[in-house]
Amino acid sequence: MAKFSPRELTPSLVLRTVKEYVFITFGLFLYAFAWTGIILPAKIVGGGVSGMAMLIYFATGGAEGGGIPIGYSLFVINAVLILFSAFIIGVQFGAKTIFATFMLALAMSVMQGIVPPDLIGLQDDRLLSAILGGACSGIGISICFMQGGSTGGTDIIAMIINKYRNISYGKVIMFCDFIIIGCSYFIGNGISTVIYSYVIVAVSGYMLDTVLAGNRQSSQILIVSQRYEAIAEHISTELRRGVTLLDGQGWYTREPTKVVMVVCRKNETSSLFRIIKEIDPQAFITVGSVMGVYGLGFEALKK
Repeated sequence: MAKFSPRELTPSLVLRTVKEYVFITFGLFLYAFAWTGIILPAKIVGGGVSGMAMLIYFATGGAEGGGIPIGYSLFVINAVLILFSAFIIGVQFGAKTIFATFMLALAMSVMQGIVPPDLIGLQDDRLLSAILGGACSGIGISICFMQGGSTGGTDIIAMIINKYRNISYGKVIMFCDFIIIGCSYFIGNGISTVIYSYVIVAVSGYMLDTVLAGNRQSSQILIVSQRYEAIAEHISTELRRGVTLLDGQGWYTREPTKVVMVVCRKNETSSLFRIIKEIDPQAFITVGSVMGVYGLGFEALKK
């Protein structure tokens, strides 16, 4: 976990940190709403520790029999996993992960207590509940991930197993989800519960990948023009994007030239094209999609 000296605690750093925790909290409450307001009323079980907590809720009676609230089980399971992990492999969790792990338990408890089961009105449409619930939970958890947070859960199990066996994290998490969802068959809702639960996992994973990829999608643009200096200057001053000049040589003319390379967000490409067209309509341009651009003006590298 990063440690900051008093000199480093600038107002901008404090504001950015507060903003990150606010977004993490929002993402977790959206995730909790998806489970308690959409998935739970349809009596479907998803994967991960949230799925385990929901299994316990249904196994102890559910809404009719006063089942153990999801937030309580979530808190206990994550607390045990964190303590067990700290004992086995040492403390490897940042402040955001600890915060997100226990804030999720609080969010689940709050949302389950205040959200009526018929709020959305989809409790009788299990397929639509699985799709909408999986989408909302995927978006919520991706917001948390984008701010550097993590909810622990089966990730902790994967870390423990990976210490002793050379098995990828993804395979361990998939196996855990398979076991958890498979157990939903025994809570009395039949094979349909298992099928809809797998739909939740698939939709949630798809939305998670889509949101994270979309957040990082950028364009790498290469511009070949005799007026490269004017183009580079306008991009730097108007778009506030860094510009790199690469040495090139035309194969047909054998004349040296400069190639302007710019990396920008996809929504900035239209402004960049406008600048190029105003300066040199005959410029040669190539555009490529890139993901995971790190550095000043883009994503910060996180431990």
